[in-house]
Amino acid sequence: MEEYIVSARKYRPANFDSVVGQSALTTTLKNAVKSGKLAHAYLFCGPRGVGKTTCARIFAKAINCQHPTNDGEACNECESCQSFNEQRSLNIFELDAASNNSVEHIKKIMEQTRIPPQLGRYKVFIIDEVHMLSQSAFNAFLKTLEEPPSYVIFILATTEKQKILPTILSRCQIYDFERMTVADTIAHLKGVADKEGIKYEEEALTVIAEKADGGMRDALSIFDQAASFCQGDITYAKVIEDLNVLDSDYYFQIVDLSIANKVSDIMLLLNGIISKGFDPGQCVAGLARHIRNVLMAKDPVTLPLLETSEGNRQKYQQQAVTAPLPFLYKALRLLNQCDINYRTSGNKRLLVELTLIEVAQITQADDTTPVAGRKPRRLKSLFHNLIGQSRPKTAAPQVAAAVTPSANKSVDASPAATNAKYDPNNRPILKSTTPGGATEIGLSWKNVREMARRKKNKISLIPGMLAPTDPNMKNIATDNQFTQQELELQWMSMCNRMPQKFSGIATRMKNMNPTILDFPNLEVVVENQIQLDQMTTIKGSIVNTLKLYLQNKAITLNMRLAERQEQVKILTRREQFEEMSKQNPAVEKLRDMLDLELA
Repeated sequence: MEEYIVSARKYRPANFDSVVGQSALTTTLKNAVKSGKLAHAYLFCGPRGVGKTTCARIFAKAINCQHPTNDGEACNECESCQSFNEQRSLNIFELDAASNNSVEHIKKIMEQTRIPPQLGRYKVFIIDEVHMLSQSAFNAFLKTLEEPPSYVIFILATTEKQKILPTILSRCQIYDFERMTVADTIAHLKGVADKEGIKYEEEALTVIAEKADGGMRDALSIFDQAASFCQGDITYAKVIEDLNVLDSDYYFQIVDLSIANKVSDIMLLLNGIISKGFDPGQCVAGLARHIRNVLMAKDPVTLPLLETSEGNRQKYQQQAVTAPLPFLYKALRLLNQCDINYRTSGNKRLLVELTLIEVAQITQADDTTPVAGRKPRRLKSLFHNLIGQSRPKTAAPQVAAAVTPSANKSVDASPAATNAKYDPNNRPILKSTTPGGATEIGLSWKNVREMARRKKNKISLIPGMLAPTDPNMKNIATDNQFTQQELELQWMSMCNRMPQKFSGIATRMKNMNPTILDFPNLEVVVENQIQLDQMTTIKGSIVNTLKLYLQNKAITLNMRLAERQEQVKILTRREQFEEMSKQNPAVEKLRDMLDLELA
């Protein structure tokens, strides 16, 4: 049986012209070989699987070739090329810095640089993953890298250039390798498939190229895996099944359903995706990439940014025609926020469902139902049309119009009241339709007087506390007995109920300790005049709240400034712990046994 060699090794480029996706870089290297203007140190950097080590080997072979071609390629016929091809060259050394990263390994290289080449013109040292060298190894390498012998050339390769010392970078010619484009990857995979006699669908190769994420070695490895699974006939359906990739048709369907506001269908589609074993977060990330591609397909200028096959490119253009631009912007923002919150979410599926619901409601008109003065809800009615269809058809309500003073008669819209006579004791009443008392003709006189009185008395209405004229005051008992402990409990509860806009005064009130002077008369000591003024404005609400929850209508509250001797220093956490340890030595003993430290 013939020995099997993976495609990444079998079809590894042997010359500059066979390198994929790095034309500018390989042209520079060939020109350097032709002109003989070679640097003493090169640094090849870029993502994995784009040809850094391969180009280093081709370059080392070319500069030692005894008869290079006119375009800078190795001849593959001389003794130097033959020895390199048979892996017995004594002039080209390759070192893996990931496993040989100590000073001793660098010193061995330094010793080898003293020996001139036996065959060829240069000794070439290829150091792969050079960023893995230790700090001391880098320092030992510096002097030799700056001034090596005339017959020594260093070629360094790394995937993380930012980890290399600036002193190393300044001594090298730096070549940045590019990621493989999807088009270049597909073209190379087609060539490999033709040589291997494997049938394929272009959409299947597109999935492999996108999965490789710019790495040719990864693309060839995935290609071998797909070829084994498909038994020599690589189809789109089998590839997405083998690689566990979500079919792009799902994303096209979700966008179409979202534009049509079909939330129910999207929920069923999402459930089908999850039942197939796909993670909801994977669906969100894939949908965000899909909408980004639709956005790029909107404008012919950005159309080249789509790294996909020609068939998918046409699908994106078709959907871009029907997808409004504001929808795409808002959908991307929602999906990006979902992706940020996904890892920390306790209910990941619910987060994804809510996000898809919001995406599906971007193009939906706002609800027409009044919400009684509240802010509009973020999630609109999901089944607004269904609710309207399911409501029983009833007769229109009879609406009584306002009485016109000049006509001195009532107008009724109902048929029964068309010929009715005016009755002064049975006049139509206009009911308030808003919390503020607004009617069809404005505010009632009662509400206007109430608003003026509140403004005059500067009454502060705080949610969670009772106003001085609250109707609940009628149900309060007059003689309920309460203790100091109950008073402190209700005081703290009242502070916790105060809204966010009063958080400052609520926090200060929590540090105060109301006391019972002469039951049921209460007193609270305030630290400074500013706090006293703030509490005075809401004193009525404070007193009535205490009356209600302590069930004593005779409660009074006296607020006064603290005397100098009454001012108490607020202790820090460490001071509180030290004070507690003095009173109870067992606390300090427990801390010492558990070896705890105060944060």
